[in-house]
Amino acid sequence: MGGFFAVASQEDCVMDLFFGTDYHSHLGTKRGGMAVYGETGFSRAIHNIQNSPFRTKFERDVEELHGNLGIGCISDFEPQPLLVNSHLGSYALTTVGRITNADALVKECFQNGHTHFLEMSGNRINPTEIVSALIDQKSDFVEGLQYAQEMIQGSMSILLLTQEGIYAARDRMGRTPIIIGKKEGAHCISFESFAFLNLGYEQCKELGPAEIVYVTPDSYETKSAPRKEMKICTFLWSYYGYPTSTYEGVNVEQMRYNCGRLLAKRDNVDVDSVAGVPDSGIPHAIGYSNAANIPFTRPFIKYTPTWPRSFMPASQDQRNMIARMKLIPVSQLIENKRLVLIDDSIVRGTQLRETADFLYQSNAKEVHVRPACPPIMFSCKYLNFSRSTSPLDLISRRVILEREGKDPSAELLNDYANPDSKNYDAMLEGIRSQLGFTSLRYHRLDDLIDSVGIEPCKLCTYCWNGKE
Repeated sequence: MGGFFAVASQEDCVMDLFFGTDYHSHLGTKRGGMAVYGETGFSRAIHNIQNSPFRTKFERDVEELHGNLGIGCISDFEPQPLLVNSHLGSYALTTVGRITNADALVKECFQNGHTHFLEMSGNRINPTEIVSALIDQKSDFVEGLQYAQEMIQGSMSILLLTQEGIYAARDRMGRTPIIIGKKEGAHCISFESFAFLNLGYEQCKELGPAEIVYVTPDSYETKSAPRKEMKICTFLWSYYGYPTSTYEGVNVEQMRYNCGRLLAKRDNVDVDSVAGVPDSGIPHAIGYSNAANIPFTRPFIKYTPTWPRSFMPASQDQRNMIARMKLIPVSQLIENKRLVLIDDSIVRGTQLRETADFLYQSNAKEVHVRPACPPIMFSCKYLNFSRSTSPLDLISRRVILEREGKDPSAELLNDYANPDSKNYDAMLEGIRSQLGFTSLRYHRLDDLIDSVGIEPCKLCTYCWNGKE
């Protein structure tokens, strides 16, 4: 997914930038970066954070970077922020999102006179560089940002640092959030609403879809008005968002309690306790426990001092092994117990199957699994929330293919996604059987939408029902 943070301050901004960016570490897996503008011009630092936290990699840079304007990022893949010198002037740029029509945009840039792009490993072009090429085709930054928003298919939120201030542009459909905070003598721009609270800022504005705002130490000004149509990613509440964050007025932790409560209302399983897969499954499990009057327990604990994030390594096999090594059982809470186990979702199913096996090996009597979102039927084409490159990476689609013997039609997939259909029940039984659960019941999409509580038309639910 990725996240970013920015500061415009009358004083040196680097410490605020450092801590605010570090608070986004849960959103990215590979790179971290900061760029600042001060008396000596633009300065930048980028590090690989696959095997070390952002904080430890950038401690020395905090002492060396100086400036009153800065942007920082946590990135899934590409190194950023970029430093750019164009006819618009010198600037730094960082982005969050995904470009699905990158090849077409590169071709168009060549046709419009853009001479080259620097390749990353694997012959890939840095998507942030593509954004820069689009911006530079126009006569000013606002026009360039508007052009990039219109041309990019997928989703792309942008921070652009100039010598005088910072432009923040939320993606065209508002799939990811941007929040502005303020304190005396400074403003900040953040993906996560909690990232600036301990730094003394208070929230003063949440950008709307496609809105472009120009931020200085003293003020912020909307340069391009927000659009009405929104499709914010629902998975932010279900999984990616940090529990203390709030998007569109809805807190992540509260939404997860709502999920668990509605899961429990549709369930009647007879068990001894409810548990959540650490960490994102825990609040869903608390909501379930409170509604069902079944004790909440922690039958296994995640050991995090050395590997705080199970999805950090590039290798799926390595991620699975680390996830397995991190879970330490509490045998007294498992042995001969009937458990409801709640996770945020099931994507491939590998880790949850190994978690269930781990509980059985610890002598659990029953393991009933309740994912806090519906079956994922489609690979996300708007954000990098899943590493799935093929629908067959999804266990739901593999089970459907086994049943049908061929790729299903859109109409048939729609029927499988319908929780009231026979095909849906058969798909769930296939998943349950493959993963070895005692029983399996997913959160329904209508209940998930109710758990968020904002207008359904403003939520992106593509990964569950394939609807744009």
